[in-house]
Amino acid sequence: MKQPCLNEVGECVTKSVQLRAIQRGQKPTDYKPMPTIGKGVEEIRIWTGEAYRIFYVARFEEAIYVLHVFQKKTQKTSKRDIQLGQKRYQEMVEFRK
Repeated sequence: MKQPCLNEVGECVTKSVQLRAIQRGQKPTDYKPMPTIGKGVEEIRIWTGEAYRIFYVARFEEAIYVLHVFQKKTQKTSKRDIQLGQKRYQEMVEFRK
């Protein structure tokens, strides 16, 4: 069984801390709105030597919807990641009907 390296553990902890802040009604330490994904979608930006992103929606009382988590390797968010976020946003909207 592969053992996680220290960097992977740090990434996991950082993601958990940011999502926990949202659960408590706080904003993450580094985030931005992502209206191209959907209404109310925000992106958590995590820097742990590598760049990670989390698309989420926290505007509903019943849940925080995590739409997509990915490692970002370039300055611009890839078209694939944007499209996947949009698809999952639409699925969330349908699920909530």
